[in-house]
Amino acid sequence: MKELKQRSTCPVSTSLDVLGDKWTLLILRDMVFADKSTYGQFLQSAEKIATNVLVDRLAVLESHGILTKVVASDKKSKFTYSLTEKGIDTIPIIVELILWGTKHWPTVINPVLLKELQAEKDTAIQKYQRLARQKASV
Repeated sequence: MKELKQRSTCPVSTSLDVLGDKWTLLILRDMVFADKSTYGQFLQSAEKIATNVLVDRLAVLESHGILTKVVASDKKSKFTYSLTEKGIDTIPIIVELILWGTKHWPTVINPVLLKELQAEKDTAIQKYQRLARQKASV
């Protein structure tokens, strides 16, 4: 695991040292809520991440133990990514960002997902954490 270069020992600053750019959070969002797990799937996201940025962010997430990379069973030149327990621990953060963003700005979100998160946030978080653990164990 790559050593984290911290700007300070403040917990908010330390968290931002790992998660503090939009691409990292969008990759995690796609893994949790869009069931994406491959490089090609991440490239199809609406935000249009550049290929070099995607490669870098996936490598950083892997080096910090947020996700793991394995060779895909269907194609030896393809990798699949899954969240580690450390990555699964980011799900409540992502949920809070979703709820905060939809509260304060016009956004586009699956209405079923939004209703689920608003109505039973803790239950929904547990569900998505369970699903991520199941994907990681396959």
